[in-house]
Amino acid sequence: MRDYIGPATEVVALAGQTVTPGLIDGHLHPLQGLELTLGVDLGGITTAQALLAALREEANRAIAEDSDPWVRGWNVAYDVFRELPLTAAAIDGAVLGLPTLLILFDGHTALASTEGLRRGGITRARELADTGVIVTDSGGVPTGELREMSAYEPVRLASPAVPRAEVLRKARALLWELRSSGLTGGCIMDGGAATLDLLTELDGGPGLPVRLVTAIDHEPGFDEERTLANLALRDNSGKRWRSGLVKLYADGVVETGTSWLFDQDAAGGGIEPFWRDMEAYARTVSRYASAGFQVATHAIGDRAVASVIDAYVRVGSLSRSGAPHRIEHLETMADRDVARLAATGITASMQPLHMQHRSADASDEWSRRLGPARAARAWRAGDLWRVGAPVALGSDWPIAQNDARIGLAWAMLRRRPGDVHAPVFEAEQRLTAYQALHGYTIGSALAQGDSDLGIIAPGARADYAVWAADPLAVTGDELAQTPVFSILGGDLSERPSP
Repeated sequence: MRDYIGPATEVVALAGQTVTPGLIDGHLHPLQGLELTLGVDLGGITTAQALLAALREEANRAIAEDSDPWVRGWNVAYDVFRELPLTAAAIDGAVLGLPTLLILFDGHTALASTEGLRRGGITRARELADTGVIVTDSGGVPTGELREMSAYEPVRLASPAVPRAEVLRKARALLWELRSSGLTGGCIMDGGAATLDLLTELDGGPGLPVRLVTAIDHEPGFDEERTLANLALRDNSGKRWRSGLVKLYADGVVETGTSWLFDQDAAGGGIEPFWRDMEAYARTVSRYASAGFQVATHAIGDRAVASVIDAYVRVGSLSRSGAPHRIEHLETMADRDVARLAATGITASMQPLHMQHRSADASDEWSRRLGPARAARAWRAGDLWRVGAPVALGSDWPIAQNDARIGLAWAMLRRRPGDVHAPVFEAEQRLTAYQALHGYTIGSALAQGDSDLGIIAPGARADYAVWAADPLAVTGDELAQTPVFSILGGDLSERPSP
């Protein structure tokens, strides 16, 4: 390196630390997540008694401190509802009759209290444009369980809005937090015009602390006016962010029976796509691809993955800009589609750390519904790597931790980092340290169409992660605890404290 040092070169002695390309989270929701993570974090609660106690405590706090008290909570585990009904009646007493909205950990299901349902105007079931469901009892009265955002959005919108200044403050703090685990960028799946307006505001002043590519959502119920408004957003950009990606959904989640499977799940679910008319989905893919968008589609079930590949093959696997179309999550998939991803170059954007919600005895709702055969085909990152399919790795925050070191460790270990006695899920799908780092660097960069990120090379952007130890030479358990900081664009003035 000394041969490259000139009079204006600033030299930083790293004293044995290791430099890698800056990490890129291939899929996260930092702005939308601020809306979903209001209230108390209920993660880690596994019993009904503990949940009800936490809700009572939050209700008392809200009554004492808020002018319009609501109970809001997030990160709730499905397993809690083995002993507690997933109903408003089960929580009404604990929340002292307050309007309440609890978001389960995956963001696809919510539980509202009786007053929460009333505030949201939910008095009966109604047909939604997607597979969302307002669950009702035998008399047609809503129970409080709301499946998919289309069902629970009226309750969320009825709750007090966070002031704009507070949203901006929290967003900046969250994005800076990403830098503390070596991240210098991410692909965010966060919504529409409002997200782009927020990014424009954040990009002013001190600026964004990370580089972002942002998707805009297209829902099945969007009319022509809304579609044209979306199409007009393709080229929006700022100093450190850009648009040009559209996010669609092919299914929901396994835990509520809304994933789309070739064969129904153990509870009789998994038989419907997110779009009631999948030909309309295919036409929407074609519409956006023809307009120059890169397309990303949420697909968790094996049939959803296969159907998305079919739709992409019709329009060509690469967008007009050269970025490959992408599939998000791919929690279970058929052998045939592993090979097809390799043949087409479609990116598999995966989050192995979501396996932390599985249990050793397969009693968790995800494993129980899928059954042993399909669960054994879970998060097939190793198979995809072996056949040469493009793989990007990420967190899907707030669904899982946004600390990239934890994501890397789960991709390598397929078990909980720091617990050598924890169950290993599908050991043959473990990635090496190099493969995992690839998925968080060049894999995620190429997935969003950036050939000058995720690498250290002449002409590439100078985004680096600086590690206290070589991330390719330590175990996954050690990596999850290794100190790291990031440098964006070579600007040392922005360096966060180690």
